[in-house]
Amino acid sequence: MATLKQFEANRRNAQKSTSPKTPEGKSAVSMNALRHGLRARTVVLPGEDPTEFHQLCNDLESEWTPQSRTEQFYVEQMAVSQWKLTRMEVVEVNIFKDTDAKSQLSMLDRLWQAECRLERSYSRAQRELQRLQNSRETEPRASASGLPEAQDCPSAQSPAPATASAEAPSTAAPAEVMVGQAFSPVNFRSGSRNS
Repeated sequence: MATLKQFEANRRNAQKSTSPKTPEGKSAVSMNALRHGLRARTVVLPGEDPTEFHQLCNDLESEWTPQSRTEQFYVEQMAVSQWKLTRMEVVEVNIFKDTDAKSQLSMLDRLWQAECRLERSYSRAQRELQRLQNSRETEPRASASGLPEAQDCPSAQSPAPATASAEAPSTAAPAEVMVGQAFSPVNFRSGSRNS
């Protein structure tokens, strides 16, 4: 148990140590608890090159040429997933360098699980992007050829999602508007997530 003198000295010392007040001090300590950055709200972490992330975004944009906000969302998802997968490779190398053999297995297991989730996220975004772009490309050709449009043709309709009602068939256009307005997870150019 602390003596009265120790208790009072502790109270006086606590008054002297305060958190940083200046913006520079706050930014310096903001990353104190950062370990690996795999769940960070900021896509580009300190020590990573933001121009490399922007180059990745530009490359994916030029490769996929998104035409709607929904397509842009999926391109952003692919960019973030690919960026974090690259970060995981660095983390994996550091696990082998910095830890003992006993803790390596559990850390690697968790890392590989997260890696699988990111790979699935990338693949899912890519599939959805391809589906949207294919449906956009086939719609004008169907109406120009005199065939009924894809939404009127029962064989061309995609199966309705389990949550949709049977009376209202699902079409691509309303989903694009809903997803584009409801989700804005990444400010694409700044590399940070929105709150």
